[in-house]
Amino acid sequence: MITEGPLRDADERLGPWITGSRLPDGAAEFLADLGGVAIAVPVLAVVVVYAGWRARVAGTFRWWLAPAAAAVAMASVPALVIPLKELIGRTGPPGMDGSGYYPSGHTATAMVAYGGAVLLLLPYLRGTYARRELLIACALLNFGVGLGLMRRGYHWPLDVVASWCLFGMVLRGMVLVVARYGRRPGSGSDSPQPK
Repeated sequence: MITEGPLRDADERLGPWITGSRLPDGAAEFLADLGGVAIAVPVLAVVVVYAGWRARVAGTFRWWLAPAAAAVAMASVPALVIPLKELIGRTGPPGMDGSGYYPSGHTATAMVAYGGAVLLLLPYLRGTYARRELLIACALLNFGVGLGLMRRGYHWPLDVVASWCLFGMVLRGMVLVVARYGRRPGSGSDSPQPK
């Protein structure tokens, strides 16, 4: 169904429409590059260190848990993407050689790196406006990475959407782990309590 059938037909109809869009090549390439390991992972690494430092200084119970969960989520990208690419063996858009395009690794990297960074920063932001704007910026950034990958013809739309769905669940798992294990034993609160 992924390599042939109605989903592939939809990709083949939608893909050329996106690659033929008016988004300039340079802008599309820049957006696609934002999903690369060389850019996205260092952003997450800086935020992991910052969030760990802030939580430790504040005396937060299990201060290391949220940063460690974000690092594990990032490590899950190649652990999940590479076997899925091998198992499914989906060919790429016209002009791309070989197979292994589903799901998109760049989309997955961006989703976890930028999404994980935002989840780590949210507790340190005051007010709903700042939180909402950061979430909107993260969503737009991830959409831009996916659009850039499709516009440049590196991935089919389904490759990108599959990574958003799969790694959205990975980020949800990160949130659940921190909520469950980041609180003091016997505490009724879902949030970590300072010492």
